[in-house]
Amino acid sequence: MENFELPRLFADRPAGHNYFELIRVPAMSAGLYVLQPGEPDSQAPHREDEIYYVVGGRATIRVGTEDRPVAAGTAVFVPAGVEHHFHSISAELQVLVIFAPAETPTVS
Repeated sequence: MENFELPRLFADRPAGHNYFELIRVPAMSAGLYVLQPGEPDSQAPHREDEIYYVVGGRATIRVGTEDRPVAAGTAVFVPAGVEHHFHSISAELQVLVIFAPAETPTVS
C-alpha cells in the first residue's frame, strides 16, 4: 500500500516545480499542482481525462468557455482534449490532480 499525506507532500515538494507526480500506473497517474497568486497557469489540453481536487487556496477555473470559482473541497472533472486553466488565484492554490489513464509524459 502507498499512503500519501498531502499537507506534508505540499510542504516538502521540490522547489521550482509546479507539478509533482505522486504515482503512475497504466490506468491512472496522480500528482500535486501548486500555483501562486498572479502566477499564470500555462497548461495545454491533455490527452487524458482529469479530476482536480482543490486541497487549499482560491481561484477560478476555466474549462472550455465556462468559469467556476474553486476553493478547498472543490472537485472539477475536465474531459480529455478540453482547454482549461486556473486564473484569478487569490491564495496559494494546492490541487490534487488525477489523470485516467496515466498522463502521457511530455517530451523535452
